[in-house]
Amino acid sequence: MSTHLARRTALLATLAAALAGGLLGCSARDAAPEFSYTLLDGSKGSTATLRGKVVLVNFWATSCVTCVKEMPEIAATHQKYKARGYETLAVAMSYDPPAYVANFAESRQLPFGVVIDNTGAIARGFGDVKITPTTFLIDKRGAIVKRYVGEPDFAALHRQVEKLLAES
Repeated sequence: MSTHLARRTALLATLAAALAGGLLGCSARDAAPEFSYTLLDGSKGSTATLRGKVVLVNFWATSCVTCVKEMPEIAATHQKYKARGYETLAVAMSYDPPAYVANFAESRQLPFGVVIDNTGAIARGFGDVKITPTTFLIDKRGAIVKRYVGEPDFAALHRQVEKLLAES
């Protein structure tokens, strides 16, 4: 094998390992970062107020085609489980114009809280999220159970939510 080919193979293996470990999942039940936020309606919240609930934190942007495509399914998931202690928080990226975010949320009647991460602090807290959509599923104790980069498999997500809602 040539030196060039060997280096390229090693680089690809390293990249594959980094993607599998870093982008596709968190280690089992890492603590979600603590943060406070202001929703589009002006109400304030924090991770402390979400304890005891299963929470989906979705980083998205109005310019992200996949984000726009998955939003109806995220809304349907929220509606399906909200009465059982499930909460959704849609975090718009810092580069997304606030007027676009507000218009999107209003025109689609999003049934959950929408936050504009204008300083990028929330994205940094979750490991410096840059790729949208990136979604985190958090258990009732505030631990990250799953990280999705791209659109989740919603059937699998629903099974995971059911399992987490059943935990005490």
